[in-house]
Amino acid sequence: MRLKVCGMTKIDQLKELEALGIDFAGLIFYKPSPRYALNGGLSPSKIKKERVKINKIGVFVNESVENILKIVDDWKLDMVQLHGDESPRFCEQISNHVNTIKAFRIGNENNTAYKVFPYTEVTDLFLFDTLGKNFGGTGEQFDWKHISSTNIQKPYFLSGGIGIDDVIKIKEFCEEQMNLFALDVNSKFEISPGLKDMQMVKRFAEEIQKIN
Repeated sequence: MRLKVCGMTKIDQLKELEALGIDFAGLIFYKPSPRYALNGGLSPSKIKKERVKINKIGVFVNESVENILKIVDDWKLDMVQLHGDESPRFCEQISNHVNTIKAFRIGNENNTAYKVFPYTEVTDLFLFDTLGKNFGGTGEQFDWKHISSTNIQKPYFLSGGIGIDDVIKIKEFCEEQMNLFALDVNSKFEISPGLKDMQMVKRFAEEIQKIN
């Protein structure tokens, strides 16, 4: 099972993720977020100097095409995650240049199929997160039945309030979900916004590696 740890802001913790064999690190480029990548002093030059090789996913919210592609180039991002109200046409413009994930915020109504259908042909992966008042993580889980009851025709990240106590639930979910590509964790593994509890990340990574 692949794992993405999102909301990274510290260069030393990026290196720790890489040493642990974590698949993806999420860097948030949404300034209102307390996990904005630059808050912890991250920069393209530091990443280059420290030779950080982990796959980097840039998270954007209603940003312009020009700014996204500039950041992709400056930071040498491997993927882009669009977490706002981006249209299918917008996603297509980005995916013409870099592997693109479209995030969908899931609430109580099971309208997942209606939401994702227009994006199926114009993005590379989906991500499902919990609907909140603001963009970004809520630390809460949505009902995963909204996913399991929908015929998702694309690999996807599962996000939204996933914590270390969810391993059994994840294992049961994986038994019926062929297109689950990776788990996406964030706030449940934090000491404070942007600062991860790396021992907890390590424990979780070891547990989910047993799921196949």
